[in-house]
Amino acid sequence: MNQSVSRQPNDAGLRASLMGLDRDGRLLFTTRVLRMFGYGFLAVVLVLYLAGLGLDGLTIGLILTLTLVGDTLISLWLTTSADRIGRRRVLVAGSFLMVAAGIVFASTSWVPLIIVAATIGVISPTGNEVGPFLAVEQAALSQATPDKRRTATFAWYNVAGYVATATGSLSAGLISQVLLGAGLPSVDAYRVIVFGYALVGLAMAYVFRRVGPGVEAPLMPAVDDGIRRRLGLGRSKGIVARLSILFSLDSFAGGFVPQSLMAYWFHLKFGADPALLGAIFFGANLLAAVSSLSASRIAARIGLVNTMVFTHLPSNVLLILVPLMPSLPLAIAVLLLRFTLSQIDDDRPDLRQA
Repeated sequence: MNQSVSRQPNDAGLRASLMGLDRDGRLLFTTRVLRMFGYGFLAVVLVLYLAGLGLDGLTIGLILTLTLVGDTLISLWLTTSADRIGRRRVLVAGSFLMVAAGIVFASTSWVPLIIVAATIGVISPTGNEVGPFLAVEQAALSQATPDKRRTATFAWYNVAGYVATATGSLSAGLISQVLLGAGLPSVDAYRVIVFGYALVGLAMAYVFRRVGPGVEAPLMPAVDDGIRRRLGLGRSKGIVARLSILFSLDSFAGGFVPQSLMAYWFHLKFGADPALLGAIFFGANLLAAVSSLSASRIAARIGLVNTMVFTHLPSNVLLILVPLMPSLPLAIAVLLLRFTLSQIDDDRPDLRQA
């Protein structure tokens, strides 16, 4: 792994990284912002919308599960084939999968069709990255970024994503509240948000098509190793396998509480309206952005592994405490405190080296 990834960015380096991005880099930042805005936009109302269609808890759980399973399988195939198919083509294809899923979800209440769209399309019930975008986009951005600016650029790449997710959450809450206040039935108000998600996917496809050929993978000599050919793994396959087990366990636990279900729980437990839900997750994702920037400094002081362990443990304790809170303000406070810790090592290439 490139040693420049482990360098600690300073504030001047962060600013320089943003100012020094070339055209492709700026376009890739734009798609990151659009995508994370869309994910935050949808996650706040997704379960509210499905419940408004008359679906029961078991069906909603099945749809969310198949959404994540389908995203995983399609993403694995697309990302491991991206260098052969073409990175830009994969990113455009993923964008159209977002469009298709959004249109189907917004256009029908027939469960089998929704399940098909959930499995094949790209929908984020978590408000976080899903689909083939992250791995391919980061590989492309690495080629569009000078080595000395790479760590700082990716720090801002993460921050831009969190801020965009926060803005999407707030926007969805406010728009839904305005539509409900105008007398629109709740399911129709939420349907507008789902259509908006499809429009975000369309905008992403347009921007990805404008990215230049310089982000495509360089030509490499043919490799006979079957595992490397299928999965893109080389000498690091042992480390990748062990880290994959660890992160799979972490993601399995996180699957119990995706952002869309948390929003629905706040709605059922405390009667939180869409505007308040949007505000809650706006604040949560802004705190996640701040914690992302602090990760490098914390890791420099206590080490990479310690940073992951000593932030995940208290963040999980705080998550356990959220449903035990007797009032809405206390539940919000504990959730926000949890978000100041839970995202410190997420999407951080320097921490993931551990």
